[in-house]
Amino acid sequence: MSNNHFLNKFKIFFSIFFLLQMSCQVASEKKQAVTTENFRFLEQDIAELQQGFIDGTYTIKEVVDAYLKRIGEIDNSGPMLNSIIQINPDAVKNAEQLDLEMAEGNIRGPLHGIPILLKDNIDTHDNMATTAGSRALVNSHPLKDSYVAKQLKEGGAIILGKANLSEWANFRGELSSSGWSGVGGQTKNPYVLDRNPCGSSSGSAVAVSANLSMLAIGTETNGSIVCPSTSNGIVGIKPTVGLVSRSGVIPISFTQDTPGPMARTVMDAAICLGVLTGIDPADEKTVAGQGRFYKDYTQFLNKDGLKGKRIGLYQAPMGKNFKVDTLLYKAVDFMKRQGAEIIDINEISTDEVGGYSFQVMLYEYKDGLNKYFQSLGPGAAIKSVEELIAFNEKDSIELKFYNQRYLEMAQEKGDLTDDAYLQALASMLKGSREEGIDRVMDLHHLDAIIAPTGSPAWKTDLINGDSFQLGSSSPAARAGYPNITVPMGYVDALPVGISFFGRAWSEPVLLEIAYAYEQGTKHRKAPKFITPE
Repeated sequence: MSNNHFLNKFKIFFSIFFLLQMSCQVASEKKQAVTTENFRFLEQDIAELQQGFIDGTYTIKEVVDAYLKRIGEIDNSGPMLNSIIQINPDAVKNAEQLDLEMAEGNIRGPLHGIPILLKDNIDTHDNMATTAGSRALVNSHPLKDSYVAKQLKEGGAIILGKANLSEWANFRGELSSSGWSGVGGQTKNPYVLDRNPCGSSSGSAVAVSANLSMLAIGTETNGSIVCPSTSNGIVGIKPTVGLVSRSGVIPISFTQDTPGPMARTVMDAAICLGVLTGIDPADEKTVAGQGRFYKDYTQFLNKDGLKGKRIGLYQAPMGKNFKVDTLLYKAVDFMKRQGAEIIDINEISTDEVGGYSFQVMLYEYKDGLNKYFQSLGPGAAIKSVEELIAFNEKDSIELKFYNQRYLEMAQEKGDLTDDAYLQALASMLKGSREEGIDRVMDLHHLDAIIAPTGSPAWKTDLINGDSFQLGSSSPAARAGYPNITVPMGYVDALPVGISFFGRAWSEPVLLEIAYAYEQGTKHRKAPKFITPE
């Protein structure tokens, strides 16, 4: 694929944004902004960055050096975002190699020279560990690259490092705080620093939003890409399960897990998605993607993509936060003006589906983690879920703020031949698919469904844990169907996103609609790192 394909006409004219007046729950707090706009590549996109490589304005090494310097200034000091667990010690060397290849006329792919971070539950076979944020895995070095890491390297991306996360992708215990891990500590929201980044792909979202990386890869089982994306004002794509391989990704659920791209624009997320897709013999779910995946999703991006679309408005998350509702209704009005027809949808699936999903996750968590530990070879520090539980009980930090109830519940389960598991799996899939999203979309002849992705970020509370108010990730997550979130506006200084989800393998139409909405509204604003006083 030619690199020039991505050097398109879309250029960002960026300006310095002034702080919004804080009101409601933060109205009484005096705010102080950290000056962080003096970054050469602030809010640049892939096309702009690669144009600079071609023009000779800067080298890939210079770009990597600049991002690493910014990480040192903002993530490790200053606002202290704690979004990155470890820096790739070979990042500069890899950049120099890519500069050499470009000078010789060899462009690896559409991400040639683009800085990216991986959530630290995605394996890399290099000088970085893969920890899942757990102190049990601080010295765990996988025996090979994950499929995701392999695809990114072949596409020319520079892996800057590993992003912090909610430990074990936020499926370890009760009363957890999103963005906290025993290895990385608590990740902060870059818009208002005492607010939570959501999770579990917390560091991935924060780093992209704070311009510490051009792109990041997150993973989602239910909400772990879209929630941190909405809370940190970026674009997140949770693909159809099977579109992107999970081999080499520390698992929760074989049925629901998927990696996905996180970016500041739909265009950049679409470019990255195309690099990630493919058939991987090590992940049987990808076999279903044969003939259904693309290596170039930018072909579906259309500024007029809302015209003639029938879109369902999912009502369940509405009525819980009038400020979010107000933003959603403004989005609906915009879509109608662009030629879309909006149809109210009251229910997608029954409450029982959530219970089935939880049981499926527990069974598959035990099975998947044990298999992952086995993949690390005989020298692995942890060889089973049972050993992990024992490690946490003895550690001085791991259980300081919350327990490991979900690990313990998973350990109590049988294997994947149990009738209870098979019945829960069948009931979940039927309730979320043919009696859920597919039924609703067939009934109303829909192209997509929309809903607010979540509420504004809550204040981080390590004692009481997260304070979720609303969300819309579950229908698509339980079905294994795609979901894209895009910035929708702000409640005071805090961003809120809108989700576009639909049938399996419907990424092309969802991207078309999401791109048209993004280009017509352009809500994305760089964070100001506000510190309450």
